[in-house]
Amino acid sequence: MIKRLFVILVSSLWLAIPLSAQSNKLIRELEGKRGALQKQIAETESILQNTKKDVGSQLNGLAALTGQIEERKRKILAINNDVETIERELVSLNRQLNSLEKDLKEKKKKYEASVQYLYKNKSIEEKLMFIFSAKNLGQTYRRMRYVREYATYQRLQGEEILKKQEQIRKKKAERQQVKAAKEGLLKERENEKAKLEAQEKEKRTLVANLQKKQKGLQSEVNKKRREANQLNARIDRLIAEEIERARKRAAEEARREAAARKKADTNDKGASETGTAAKPKSEPLDAFTMSKADRELSGSFVANRGKLPMPISGPYIITSRYGQYSVEGLRNVKLDNKGIDIQGKPGAQARAIFDGKVAAVFQLNGLFNVLIRHGNYISVYCNLSSASVKSGDTVSTKQSIGQIFSDGADNGRTVLHFQLRREKEKLNPEPWLNR
Repeated sequence: MIKRLFVILVSSLWLAIPLSAQSNKLIRELEGKRGALQKQIAETESILQNTKKDVGSQLNGLAALTGQIEERKRKILAINNDVETIERELVSLNRQLNSLEKDLKEKKKKYEASVQYLYKNKSIEEKLMFIFSAKNLGQTYRRMRYVREYATYQRLQGEEILKKQEQIRKKKAERQQVKAAKEGLLKERENEKAKLEAQEKEKRTLVANLQKKQKGLQSEVNKKRREANQLNARIDRLIAEEIERARKRAAEEARREAAARKKADTNDKGASETGTAAKPKSEPLDAFTMSKADRELSGSFVANRGKLPMPISGPYIITSRYGQYSVEGLRNVKLDNKGIDIQGKPGAQARAIFDGKVAAVFQLNGLFNVLIRHGNYISVYCNLSSASVKSGDTVSTKQSIGQIFSDGADNGRTVLHFQLRREKEKLNPEPWLNR
């Protein structure tokens, strides 16, 4: 009888409550991050299309394929991290559920005890006898209040049980949702691993074909090295000139400030002090590397490390990374990149990674190259078919500065060569970019 009453009471108030916002938000955030990576991979699939069979084209195709493989590995790593996050969420949900169920058990015990008491003392007559058997009016009032308060207590107990029951139902549904998200992640990871395996097989085949063409391969690598050396020599010279101009501007600014201080200095300083004020003229030029405006711009640039946009519009693959490295599987093929090579789709635009001023625009082998100064940092954009800026122009973040050259003889291959310098020091651009 008691149990039947309890079941009726619980079932009558069974309500649908939305799942926990916390877990939903977590899952949405993880799905958003993975979605962005998947979109990047999907959009760059067409970049891998390569129909030419000559050594140069095959080497370029290998670079693009290697870049795509790296993108897919990034996604698998992101999935692994998401799985770990989901597992931690499941542990937390299980802990919360155990606590709720323990609390519910205790509340049920109390409620059953109160129901049993009422069952033993259930008649209206007994309650009235209890009230009217009081010795005086005050006691009657107190007994009436007691009966009323006990009824309220019992009702509140039932409501608390219902609330706790609903919390448990909601938590179980939430846990089920998180479990489903985990299962989806594991399936997605297996699919990505299968695609990765297929691409690595394709890469091994391409490497084997190139190994058979060692002579032509070496010739192509030497050609690329000569072109790179020619380009870098030109960039180095222009950067040195820009640094010298910046130092001269800074020195002139320092001299003007010294002259202003000397003029403002006074009637209360002696001749020796006045002579000291003029000394900045004789200080080494190296002491004035940047003007005030350049220092401020440099500070803003550094503050945005890791958040700078990619210097190319649309989907992309990084096909050649910074520094010296050997091409996997190819004997005697070593590359030395002063920046990174980013392959996009035909029509892709080069765009400024930060506010700055165009330091130089020059042509080499019929292609345009642009240098942009951001204080004492300089970004370099090479292999453009056209330039929409000129020396001295002020540019803003993400502003298009020219169209990247598409090689019609190589299936429209579109590659931006990008460098980053801190004055003459060559930097790896990747840690500065938001990928």
